[in-house]
Amino acid sequence: MKLKSLFYKFILAYLVFGILGFLFVAIFSSRMTYRYLLREQTGHLYSEATLIASTYSDSGHSGFSEQDIRKHMEAVSTFLDAEIWVVNPQGVILIDGNAKSRKGTTVPDFDVVNTGNTRYEIGNYHGMFPYRVLTVGAPIVRNYTTSGYVLIHKGLHDLTQHQNQILNIVYVSALVIFLLSLLIMAVFTIIVYRPLRRITEGATKYAAGDYTYKIQNHSQDEMGYLAETLNFMSDEIAKADDYQKQFIANVSHDFRSPLTSIKGYLEAILDGTIPPELEEKYLLRLISETERLTKLTQSMLNLGSLDKKGFLSRTNFDVNRMIREVCASFEMTCEKKSLVFELTFAEKKEMVYADYSKIQQVLYNLIDNALKFSNPKSSIRIRTGLRGNKVFISVKDTGIGIPKKDIQKIWDRFYKADQSRGKDKHGTGLGLAIVKSIINAHDENIDCVSTEGVGTEFTFTLPKAYYPDTNANT
Repeated sequence: MKLKSLFYKFILAYLVFGILGFLFVAIFSSRMTYRYLLREQTGHLYSEATLIASTYSDSGHSGFSEQDIRKHMEAVSTFLDAEIWVVNPQGVILIDGNAKSRKGTTVPDFDVVNTGNTRYEIGNYHGMFPYRVLTVGAPIVRNYTTSGYVLIHKGLHDLTQHQNQILNIVYVSALVIFLLSLLIMAVFTIIVYRPLRRITEGATKYAAGDYTYKIQNHSQDEMGYLAETLNFMSDEIAKADDYQKQFIANVSHDFRSPLTSIKGYLEAILDGTIPPELEEKYLLRLISETERLTKLTQSMLNLGSLDKKGFLSRTNFDVNRMIREVCASFEMTCEKKSLVFELTFAEKKEMVYADYSKIQQVLYNLIDNALKFSNPKSSIRIRTGLRGNKVFISVKDTGIGIPKKDIQKIWDRFYKADQSRGKDKHGTGLGLAIVKSIINAHDENIDCVSTEGVGTEFTFTLPKAYYPDTNANT
């Protein structure tokens, strides 16, 4: 409804603009046209009056008689569609160029000063006409003395008619332009309003949780870009929504199993099902289950911190030494499964610039996975080497491998390949997700190559250390 209201407001504003524009044209064009025509008409009549006055002034020396001048005035009067008078200084009409002779008539309240100083006058000219006229006067000078005046009176109805003809052209042109400008409305409707309505409908669908709705817009302008952006946003929100549901389901599943075990063991101890001599055994199992919960909770907390920017504290350190220390922490596990580490280092020291504790966590998770899925009496190969400005670290086991269909999924949180469930009952499914997040936070990459029944190799890179600032943090 708001979008419709916006559209109607645009139409209303357009109509108001058109009406105000038409009124502006009507008022100002009318005034400007009237003034222009009046100025042109006055100039033309004044030229004629001056010419007649000049002829009359020289009539005594040019051989023209009064009768000749009168005929000339009648001809000019007919041509101009106006009345031409010659009056003396007292206002008595001496010659009337119109067929209706006013000769001998005195102009009421005739003002010599006003007639001599005013170029034109508008009105009924002292009541001499029943309609409004434009009066122009020119003095007749003989022997340096004003002996009379030539007055030309032309009705304003001709000027008004001419003005209306011009204004009709202006009004029709303005109306045509206004109607043609409706194309702007059509363009607005097609290019802006309809796409905006579809985008609004899509946003309403997304707000209601329908992320499958797609905004149909194939234009390459800003509206098209906005539609594609919203479609992309809906896809990402849908993925996030699915991930959230899967995340909750996985967390519930992984928490429910140890909690059920803990509850069962405690109830069995309390009701006497477990004899006192076996209580220590089951208490140790309870501790194992609580440690599993602690590990799961800690992993989730780690992921939460990894999702935040700026959590790394980088320093220069020897990654080869770190590998030896991490491997030493798995000594007991290796003895139980008769596993050995094969360490191959290109250099005695391999200095990298990274977050020490986070990379230690990466190595721990990768080596822990390798130990879990390696066959007894086998080896785990760990190598480091320098290529350009990057240090490559790989961890390779000779275990069961990862199915090809699961390679791209192993980085997902809580994901476990089906084959792993038998060997890793206590895993959280978060180890590799944490590894991936840490490496990506360093703006580096990690790859996995695996063959079922042969083994799996993880390879990641770290930036080579630089020595000017050995304790630089980010």
